[in-house]
Amino acid sequence: MEQVSVQLSQKLQNLPRSPGCYLFKDGKGSILYVGKASVLRNRVRSYFQASRSAHPKLLALVKRIRDLEWIVTDSEVEALILENNLIKKHQPRYNIDLKDDKTYPYIRITNEDFPQIFITRKRILDGSIYFGPYTEVKNVRFALKTLQQIFPIRSCKHKLTPEVIARKKVDLCLDYYIKKCKGPCQGLQSKEDYGEMIEKVKHFLKGKTSDLVRELKEEMQQSSDALQFEEAARIRDRLAALENYRNAQKVVQTDFKDRDLIAVAKEENDAVAVLFRIREGKMIGRIHYYMANAEGQTLGELQEAFIKQYYFKTDEIPREVLVQSEMEQKQTIREWLSSRLEKKVVILIPQMGEKKKILRMAEKNARLLLEELKLQKLKVKNYLPHSIEALQRDLRLLKAPRRMECFDISNIQGTDPVASMVCFENGKPKKSEYRKYKIRSKETPDDFAMMQEVIRRRYSRLVKEEKPLPDLIVVDGGKGQLSSAKAILDELGLNEQLIIGLAKRLEEVFLPGFSDAQMLPRTSSSLKVLQQIRDEAHRFAITFHRSRRKKRTLTSELDKIEGIGPQRRKALLNQFGSVKKIKQLSKTDLMEKGKLPESIASNVIEYFKKK
Repeated sequence: MEQVSVQLSQKLQNLPRSPGCYLFKDGKGSILYVGKASVLRNRVRSYFQASRSAHPKLLALVKRIRDLEWIVTDSEVEALILENNLIKKHQPRYNIDLKDDKTYPYIRITNEDFPQIFITRKRILDGSIYFGPYTEVKNVRFALKTLQQIFPIRSCKHKLTPEVIARKKVDLCLDYYIKKCKGPCQGLQSKEDYGEMIEKVKHFLKGKTSDLVRELKEEMQQSSDALQFEEAARIRDRLAALENYRNAQKVVQTDFKDRDLIAVAKEENDAVAVLFRIREGKMIGRIHYYMANAEGQTLGELQEAFIKQYYFKTDEIPREVLVQSEMEQKQTIREWLSSRLEKKVVILIPQMGEKKKILRMAEKNARLLLEELKLQKLKVKNYLPHSIEALQRDLRLLKAPRRMECFDISNIQGTDPVASMVCFENGKPKKSEYRKYKIRSKETPDDFAMMQEVIRRRYSRLVKEEKPLPDLIVVDGGKGQLSSAKAILDELGLNEQLIIGLAKRLEEVFLPGFSDAQMLPRTSSSLKVLQQIRDEAHRFAITFHRSRRKKRTLTSELDKIEGIGPQRRKALLNQFGSVKKIKQLSKTDLMEKGKLPESIASNVIEYFKKK
């Protein structure tokens, strides 16, 4: 076993031989990875064996592990459920994650006596039933529109409790009079009758349309036989809407069974999972997810991660799931899906025939979507905002200034001088790269010297650490500030570094080697982005300067008293709130409430008495 800390080593020795979940943590207590195991002791200890897989991602994870926590469960299925909940809660860095699933729409059937049916992107755990997710909005809108044509579902948002219905608080709306609602708000449709209709809606959304077609045909014939021709015509229109919906679905298998097909395509750290939903032999939808943190994972592991995360979020579980690769947790996942469906679920890898053919189609879709993802990433990487393109053009720069760093000095009344550096990437602030500086060399208001100090400190460090330099440096000021900063860059050997000065008064841009200022058009996007970064540097510097002044004015009086050090100063301010209140205290108060020795309490009284 590899070298680990004493604390971690003891925990590894005490691991139980039970199923459960384990959580790896770093030195700060942040959760790095959540996993499940049939035998915790064997699974967790395998990470630290010298003979383990040497994949760089796994090595990076193990290198960062400083602590371990585990939760014992009664079965592997319970561990699988707990694992998914922990991943959802903590979102560990090294777990596979499905991207953008929060944006996909669902069809929601609310949990009430007369349920509403509508499209939503948010799942609420209140007993409502959700169908989806749908990756294509047009498909979910088509399904909902068809539902509204077939079933007289109420469209109002009223809460129809027995009291509301009994007192007739809700008036009948237009939908009732045009036969699109049966008026449950006025008690004209019973809860039982509405509930039977909702059960048919659920079958429709699950793709079970054959029984519904047969029922509608029987109802239409009965109405016709009873000479109720208007009702028969309405049922005919509902049947036509249903047939139109069925015809839009492609028949892909002749055994008319319900199954999901799952295929995954992977390249480096990216992967795409595709799921085909087949009901009664017809494909009723295709769902795809992009997967992050895929590097070092097999297709089987990616399938497992997708199945666990996807089926936790949907109630639509078929009797058969087809996959392309073997999975280590196949038996546990099968048991879990069976317990959720309350029927036996099988997981198969098709070898030939129609199933293999449709699975190949899913694999092809996954590969095409992965190529699309790569193109999108490349487009984002090469994307150049108009403002940056305009700045390159107006200043005639050889390189687009994607990364800019801007400096500002703040020393109001010559006290507490500070400097700020803000960073913009592609025209947007990158606050994680902001820096603030306390000026060390000058207490007098010499802006040129102060600018030279921060430029030297910033770029000597970047050169020393061999970190990339910005595409453009902006200093707040005119020729003098620019010349001071440029001199330091030359001193550091950065003669080719692009740098400009931006003067506030006339918004003039100064470039090294040019005696005259460059005047950018007032309405140009290039000037606006320079003003934005300059103003942000000024705001950041002023904020830092004010915080320093406030801290100094609060503590400087106490710092001058003999016997008052940082800890006693902090304790006095915490106890009494301000220097002003401390001035008004008696010697007794300072000793009893302030916990000061008599000699130091006397120093405080004497100091403020002299003041």
